[in-house]
Amino acid sequence: MSIMFERIYGSPQGGQGFRVLVDRLWPRGLRKDRVSFDLWLKEAAPSDALRVWFAHDPAKWTDFKRRYFKELDSKTDWLDRLVSQSRGRPIVLLYGARDKEHNQAVALKEYIERAPVRA
Repeated sequence: MSIMFERIYGSPQGGQGFRVLVDRLWPRGLRKDRVSFDLWLKEAAPSDALRVWFAHDPAKWTDFKRRYFKELDSKTDWLDRLVSQSRGRPIVLLYGARDKEHNQAVALKEYIERAPVRA
């Protein structure tokens, strides 16, 4: 399964793919009818408490991923939904954060790639 990520504020970079917003909150300043996405997968986003605690602080990155992966382990239906709806197309995880290296899409890509293979 091919997984990429990109910031939702730019124009689509990856070309073809199943575009999935993985933020719990809708990105500020964007109208839904003006954004190219296939699915808004809120249930794969970090909890509000974890998101607020992390606050995109790179010093908290390792601990954020550990806590986030624990949250994801407790709710796996979203992964089955993602795999079935993408229908084998490359997946593009969309995020709104300014930090391109320390955000939930980067962590989620790592989590999905480590997950057991799904049909």
